[in-house]
Amino acid sequence: MKSTLLVSLVTVFLVTVIVPLAADAQAGGSRDELEQMFANISQKTKWDTSKSLLWGYFFTSPSRQPLEIASSDLSKLGYRVVQIYLSDKENSKDPDKWWLHVERVEIHSVTSLLKRNAELSAFAERHGLASYDGMDVGTAPAVKK
Repeated sequence: MKSTLLVSLVTVFLVTVIVPLAADAQAGGSRDELEQMFANISQKTKWDTSKSLLWGYFFTSPSRQPLEIASSDLSKLGYRVVQIYLSDKENSKDPDKWWLHVERVEIHSVTSLLKRNAELSAFAERHGLASYDGMDVGTAPAVKK
C-alpha cells in the first residue's frame, strides 16, 4: 500500500513538476532542463534541495539478464535495487522492454546531477544496456531512531 502510494505520488510529481524531456535529449536532461526542474521543485514543493532527497534512477534492456548483473553492480556502489520489471505492451508484437529501478538518498545540485547522469549513462553503456533512461526524485524516508 505504501509503495503504491509512493509510486502514485512520484508519478504525479513527474507529470506536474519535472519538465518533460525531449526524446533526443541526454538521459536525465540538459543543464537547462535540470535548472528548470530545480526551479520547479523550489516553487511547487516544500522540498529543500540542499538536503537529502530520494533519487531514483532507471535503466532499460530488451532482456532481464543484463539488468540483473547491473543491479548487483549498482548495489555494490550503494544503490538500493527497487525492482526489475517488464513493461506492459500496447501491442503484443512489440519487443520486450525490461526496466531496472534503483534509488539512493543523495544531495544534488544541477552540476552534481549532470555528473551523476553522465556516470550512469556510461555505466549503462559498459554493461550493454539499452539505455540509462533518467531519474526521478522524491522526499527521503525518515530515519528510524
